[in-house]
Amino acid sequence: MSTSPSPTVASSRPSVIRLSIKEKAALYAAYIPVFTEGGIFIPSTRDYRLGDDVYVLLSLPDDTHRYPIAGKVAWVTPSKSLGGRSPGIGIRFPADEKSRQLRALIEEMLGTTLVSNRPTQTI
Repeated sequence: MSTSPSPTVASSRPSVIRLSIKEKAALYAAYIPVFTEGGIFIPSTRDYRLGDDVYVLLSLPDDTHRYPIAGKVAWVTPSKSLGGRSPGIGIRFPADEKSRQLRALIEEMLGTTLVSNRPTQTI
């Protein structure tokens, strides 16, 4: 009598990433205003897929608070991408009140910089 191995179940636990942005210029380069609730670019060489759950603990410039974000991977910039872009992932903030408040806080921090034509790490 033979038995077949039982199927393995993939872990569905989200990645936990700590992202500390220390300067306003770095926040400008990482913030993704085109997402309805906002988003953030996270440099990474790890393999992610679109839709992966990611839990981010975000620290902003001149702010001692750490903002928890239960986001989803909305795009991936691979390690060998064209144009010299840094490898990483774009995280879409969830559609909730905390994300709306975080988006407002980031946009207030960036002020008029938000409409700059300077290149960013984002789309």
